[in-house]
Amino acid sequence: MIEECAQLQSLHNQHKGPCTMSHNRMANQTQIFLAFLCSMLFLIGAVACSGDENSPPSTPIASTGTPGAEEAVGERLFLETRFAQSFKVSLDNGGDLNDPTIDDRVVETAETLGAPISPGPFKGLSMNCRACHFVDDVMDAPRGGMRTYADLARRSPLPARADGKTVAVRNSPPLVNAALDRPGGVLFHFDAEFNSMEELVAATFTGRNFGWLPAEHAQAVAHIARVVHSDDGTGDLAKEFDGTPFRVLFGGTDASIPEEFRLTSDFRVALDSATDQEVFDAVVKVVAAYVKSLLFSQTEDSGVPIRSPFDVFLATNGFPQSIDSNESPIDYSRRLLQLVKARESAGALQFVTSNPNRTDGRFQFHTQPFKFGVQELDGLKIFLAEPATLPASTAELETGKIGNCLACHAAPNFTDFKTHNTGTTQKEYDDIPGHGDGAFGSLTIPSLATRTADDLPATEQHPGASERFRAVPAAGTTLTDLGLWNVFANPDMPEPQEKIRNILCEDEQPCSASQSDLLNRAIARFKTPGLRDLGHSAPFMHNGQFDTLDDVLAFYREMADLARAGTLRNGATQLQGIALLDNDVTSLVAFLNSLNEDYQ
Repeated sequence: MIEECAQLQSLHNQHKGPCTMSHNRMANQTQIFLAFLCSMLFLIGAVACSGDENSPPSTPIASTGTPGAEEAVGERLFLETRFAQSFKVSLDNGGDLNDPTIDDRVVETAETLGAPISPGPFKGLSMNCRACHFVDDVMDAPRGGMRTYADLARRSPLPARADGKTVAVRNSPPLVNAALDRPGGVLFHFDAEFNSMEELVAATFTGRNFGWLPAEHAQAVAHIARVVHSDDGTGDLAKEFDGTPFRVLFGGTDASIPEEFRLTSDFRVALDSATDQEVFDAVVKVVAAYVKSLLFSQTEDSGVPIRSPFDVFLATNGFPQSIDSNESPIDYSRRLLQLVKARESAGALQFVTSNPNRTDGRFQFHTQPFKFGVQELDGLKIFLAEPATLPASTAELETGKIGNCLACHAAPNFTDFKTHNTGTTQKEYDDIPGHGDGAFGSLTIPSLATRTADDLPATEQHPGASERFRAVPAAGTTLTDLGLWNVFANPDMPEPQEKIRNILCEDEQPCSASQSDLLNRAIARFKTPGLRDLGHSAPFMHNGQFDTLDDVLAFYREMADLARAGTLRNGATQLQGIALLDNDVTSLVAFLNSLNEDYQ
């Protein structure tokens, strides 16, 4: 039995896959699993040696699979470059399916706010998920660094096609913590288009980011199924994941499959009898499982975040790090503020001056000091401070120190998982030369009665739609991005409608507002992002509009003034409660930086 465990351990050590943060975490989980497995084998062996001949034989590992293996296989598929439309073109021109090398200019370099990184990490290949969601891929490059599954561009580059589009309409969002459970259920993308992670992954693989036009959905599915069927495991990426062909991996029971890649029955598919759609669905399900596993560091038992200076500060002082049952995040945030103030008044606060997770006491992937001190504390209090009423009073505006941030970014996840119009679309539109202040406010936006399929995003049902209200704004045009407006009451996007309606109804349940009124409420609204590890996800906002946190806070102060003046079209009422002075910004930025961590 000891020899069998040693063989299993040796097999695991030989097959760890590529050196990435997420895969290393998976390998650690596999290590734990193997230790448990070996313990069970030992116990079974002990029982057998004691003479219990009636004990049932143990279930073969090959038939059960390894829990968590879908994350390892999902990472390989996340990195797979042969699913792109440009690779299909290469195959159609005589290319080798098991040689992913092609000249796809979209990944030749990696876009940044300055000069691009050249070469990009996927130069000589084609588009994959990781090309827009970096981790350690550009960590050592000038203008690069560690990322929380986000790229460095304002808007991610797109493969060249006949539609002339060169960039995505939105910024690439970080994927870490993106799939957290939330009240009302999950919604994905900035405009809440997708009702599940599986829907998002499927649309990405068959969508414009991978080079596919809206009318090419069936071609994309067929091509991806072809790659899965014909993969022989000889490519460089496959070799990093043990060189097991997809056909074998998805079968799940072949004894040659390393333990950490052996899929359980829930993720398998019989490729010999499966349709292209069934193969595609299996790929999507595995990749979705991988993305769902991308989380910031937390305790295993309670899921409490542990690695940011803020989290260490809470733990050091014995403050609650999670909400109580039947307590809302905003009530937790208010309770936390009172606890912090009481401890501060008693002179009993303990500050954080070094990283307990590292021997040198520093961050590994951030250049800032690992600390939560007086300035961070001041920023926390500003972040959690609320006005007496909305809008903030004249006295409150003159005194400052009210961020009202918790209204949309309550701890501990620092997002309400809802949608708001914070003025990002209006700011971008009005700043375009030739537009000017008030341009977005006077823009003609169709009502529910006058909106047509041509006004909405292009879909498989309407591939020729103009997408004029989900577009990159440009001088001399009325193109803009209205966010949730594009999805709500859109018959081509039925799945998320109930959840979106609940968000737009706010706290009015049952909701008496008409569909037309709710569509007006949806104008320029976007999902609230989380605020953890912002140091690894700039530029900020759905359009990558701001380079720094100082820029973001200056923007919020400006939008708060517009909201109070009634000149922010469909603006979030929460903005009216912001009362910040120049001196408050430094402390607030310090607090936001205390939410950074070394993602591992």
